Amino acid sequence: MTIQRIHHVAYRCKDAKKTVEWYGKYLDMDFVLAIAENQVPSTKAPDPYMHIFMDAGMGNILAFFELPNSPEQGKDPNTPDWVQHIAFKMGSMEEMMAVKAKLEADGIDVVGPTEHTIFKSIYFFDPNGHRLELAVDTNTPEMDSKLDAVKWEMLEEWDRTKRAPQHAAWMHSTEFAN
Repeated sequence: MTIQRIHHVAYRCKDAKKTVEWYGKYLDMDFVLAIAENQVPSTKAPDPYMHIFMDAGMGNILAFFELPNSPEQGKDPNTPDWVQHIAFKMGSMEEMMAVKAKLEADGIDVVGPTEHTIFKSIYFFDPNGHRLELAVDTNTPEMDSKLDAVKWEMLEEWDRTKRAPQHAAWMHSTEFAN
């Protein structure tokens, strides 16, 4: 079996039209498809929905469902807000900072840029409450090689101890600070 790519990732939205407009305005995503049904195809449940699809670049599709007959969406109270998010790769710091300026000009709170050593990113929320991240890679082949060499050891140690392994502590040293 070979997975070619993610076909689409789907989330819930409060308002399909506003979601399409927001992602177009701030992230330049094109609206590529809408599917609306009064009955769920897989379960046959009578539950009308609007399913919208946004072009996230290079064949990646970000989709949303508006579910008018369902209770308002909630958040998992046991998961911190920073955990569940959608991260998009940007081509340059200049592009990322331009998006940040556009968001802030419209009163949208933005955290960052945050230094992750192998990338820099900003964080903000869409109108549906989904946390988004824009990231610009700053990694080098040396960094990639070092991280690749320890990934399994780190995972095994984490599995045993549930404590952060120190195999990649170099990422937080001043040697790699930009």
